[in-house]
Amino acid sequence: MAAAAIIVAPKKKPLPAGLPREWYESHNRRLKAMRLAISLLDSGTYDAERATNRKIRTMAVRTGIRRPSNLTCRMVRSLLRDGR
Repeated sequence: MAAAAIIVAPKKKPLPAGLPREWYESHNRRLKAMRLAISLLDSGTYDAERATNRKIRTMAVRTGIRRPSNLTCRMVRSLLRDGR
């Protein structure tokens, strides 16, 4: 009988202080796009052309991520395209 694997989340480092607000916004947008791209890949969507805004937003709802903007959806498609 195999033992259950225990997954430990890595400790998060605090973001550097003193940067402009735009930096934090773009950083968080990139992280969100990366999480969504990974979820899409896990679900079998490997092609950027098949990753429509609707499909990306549906995946966000499934994974508990807030609704992504059009810019975030574009970033997800670019991550899928560049990952080839």
